[in-house]
Amino acid sequence: MSNNKCVFCEIIKGTIKSRKIHETEHSIGILDAFPLKEGHCLVISKSHKSKIQDLSPQENNDIFSNLHFLTEKIERAMEASSALISIHNGKDAGQEIPHFHIHIIPASQSRKNRPIHSLFDKKDIKSEELDENWRKITAEIQSS
Repeated sequence: MSNNKCVFCEIIKGTIKSRKIHETEHSIGILDAFPLKEGHCLVISKSHKSKIQDLSPQENNDIFSNLHFLTEKIERAMEASSALISIHNGKDAGQEIPHFHIHIIPASQSRKNRPIHSLFDKKDIKSEELDENWRKITAEIQSS
């Protein structure tokens, strides 16, 4: 998908209407046009990059500072005691629009919410497999 066809790029340019709630140097917060719950918002990177690791450290700092700021405001405005924060980091993780964004979905005790583990088919991973996964990840970190 090229930048001129990306719905988030068009929102950032102002060619598609959005309900903007807050803007910073590297991100914009909007009300989701297709909300899962009342108050469902997005924090969107202003640069057209699909994954968190594609963003510069400055972009990441700005986006997560905006997320921190907006989460409290959204929870308070929606009279929610909590919020689900969700990032689909790439197509295989369920990202529908290949442009980095974070979902903020207000949650309260009166609404039915489920833990993230209930959203997936769990695989029974043995202790040896966990150890192998740990070795692979730590080796990758140490090699950088």
